[in-house]
Amino acid sequence: MSVSGQNNLPFRQGDTGANGPFLIEEVYPAIDAGRYPVKRRLGDTIDVWADLFRGGHDVVKAQVIWRGEDDSIWSRAPMTMHSNDRWHGTFSPTEIGRYVYAIEAWTDVYGTWRHSVELKRKAGQQLELEALEGASLITKGDYSSEKSMNVLLRYCDDFMRTGMIDPLLSDNVAAEMAESQNRPDLMRSKLYPLVIDRDRATNSAWYEMFPRSQSIVAGQHGTFQDCIRRLPEIAAMGFNVLYFTPIHPIGLTNRKGRNNSLKAEANDPGSPYAIGSSAGGHDAIHPELGTFDDFQQLVEACGTHGLEIALDIAVQCSPDHPWLTEHPNWFARRPDGSMKFAENPPKKYEDIVNPDFSCDDVGSIWNALRDVFLFWVDKGVRIFRVDNPHTKPFHFWEWVIREVQRKNSDVIFLSEAFTRPKLMKGLAKLGFTQSYTYFTWRTQKWEIEAYLNELTGYPERDYYRTNFFVNTPDILPFHLQSGEQWLFKSRVALASMLSASYGIYNGFELLEHEPIPGKEEYLDSEKYEIKTRDWNKSGNIKNYIASLNRARRERPSLQQTYNLRFLSIPNENVVGFVKWSQDARDIVVGVIALTRDAQDVWIPLHDIQVATDHGLSAPVVLENVFNAERHPVNSGGLHLRIDTQRDPAFIARCLA
Repeated sequence: MSVSGQNNLPFRQGDTGANGPFLIEEVYPAIDAGRYPVKRRLGDTIDVWADLFRGGHDVVKAQVIWRGEDDSIWSRAPMTMHSNDRWHGTFSPTEIGRYVYAIEAWTDVYGTWRHSVELKRKAGQQLELEALEGASLITKGDYSSEKSMNVLLRYCDDFMRTGMIDPLLSDNVAAEMAESQNRPDLMRSKLYPLVIDRDRATNSAWYEMFPRSQSIVAGQHGTFQDCIRRLPEIAAMGFNVLYFTPIHPIGLTNRKGRNNSLKAEANDPGSPYAIGSSAGGHDAIHPELGTFDDFQQLVEACGTHGLEIALDIAVQCSPDHPWLTEHPNWFARRPDGSMKFAENPPKKYEDIVNPDFSCDDVGSIWNALRDVFLFWVDKGVRIFRVDNPHTKPFHFWEWVIREVQRKNSDVIFLSEAFTRPKLMKGLAKLGFTQSYTYFTWRTQKWEIEAYLNELTGYPERDYYRTNFFVNTPDILPFHLQSGEQWLFKSRVALASMLSASYGIYNGFELLEHEPIPGKEEYLDSEKYEIKTRDWNKSGNIKNYIASLNRARRERPSLQQTYNLRFLSIPNENVVGFVKWSQDARDIVVGVIALTRDAQDVWIPLHDIQVATDHGLSAPVVLENVFNAERHPVNSGGLHLRIDTQRDPAFIARCLA
């Protein structure tokens, strides 16, 4: 086949298809070939890799380009060939939000000419025609500035005056031509999505509580003012997210009584997850908690204590919710005409009905739920924990998260989905900022290490941000039901040290552990009654939790999850690990006991290198992050005895 002209070439400038001049393959980072966004934190350096090549011997150039999703102006950074046609470049967006990035490749015509000339000159060949060819390339450049044009023309003039090719080969000419030469075969890859989040999206310590249980008077319904009085204590423990169970009006129809009984007594408050009454729905406050003015005071008071409010949004309604009257077609009914209440067989939730996402007016349901999120955003809330998102359509979550974050890019969504692993990961891909995990049930060394290796491996580390809750109002794990203080300490140390985000449900710090016999559920669950606690109860571990959170604030390596490696410690009763900051200047080593017995441990440190002003150095001292005790490193490691009754965790930074 013959080709008579440029217009008949089998590719176009900027072609991204298989017929383009370059092959751009194995792009990293990319989730499912770019279907879902990669997640990063503001300030992170985005490393971009790709296999990039073309036929022939011409010199290839490449760059990574990026812009805000709705912007038109691209930013650019060069890529360099690492080895075997694997190219690498970096960039770092300066604002949170949604971005797209791509890779551009083109033939460096001047660079190809220059390389050819150097080879020919080395071989002693004549270069007169090559010199004329080079001068022609330079004078036909697409000059990026008048300064660039003047520089290039001056070197061309030197060539014309002297007849020497050397001016055309100048490094100055090469630098200017890198920007000024035409790129007739420029090709761009497909666009890859990226989300840049604020720090709290990746590094947060959550304290969950029922605001109605914060009164100091036994049996009295708590208020937002009671919550404000507790803020100094919660902040002193080092938490930065105060997570409220639903604060909306609670329905009366089929209200549940204590311990989930079907019959409620007159003074039973009901489950806050049965949302909606004559007082309003998802955009209203339960009257006994206070007013919107009280809520605003609470939001502002949290800010002064370094806390943010996280609200629980449950996409479900009490039979008394206004939506059932205003939009009866949003809800399904049984063949006998009765309302279809929520079920998760064999569990039944007679006090809850779910919107029917298959109804003819489903678009209105989507809009109404989006407006619920935006309503609370307007009230100062920037963090939402979403209840059971896996029971709602996936495409709804992708849409609503995008809609909310288009208006407020700093909003964080936590997915509460204890379900099948791929489903949990699917929700994370769709846009949830953080995700609950199976950590709550991982207790043995081998399963802890295997699970963390999964979560910190590829591709999970690029989209699945873990939040390790040690307990929840629904889950009192069997291993906590003994109430042993060392075990509560061990679990919160594991959660807070291994994951950059973790949480506790209030009462954990008081070692609450009374279960329904044979079940992983709390007896006298706070979901169905008001609890009044002595927050300074003897035996509490508030100071211990505070020390863990203080270490997290002070050590950059503990503010991320994915730079994690487990240490080879031949003892099944301890978990040993090392975590490091992105610049490797902060490296923390941890050993946490999994049994009540004291443990003698050898911590191997021979392959750890700390970045210093003078290069990489082996650690010579381990400094305990809790009490600043120093332990010299000998023979490439450290012998340590862990007294679990005092502290089951040894956490230390490496000093070189």
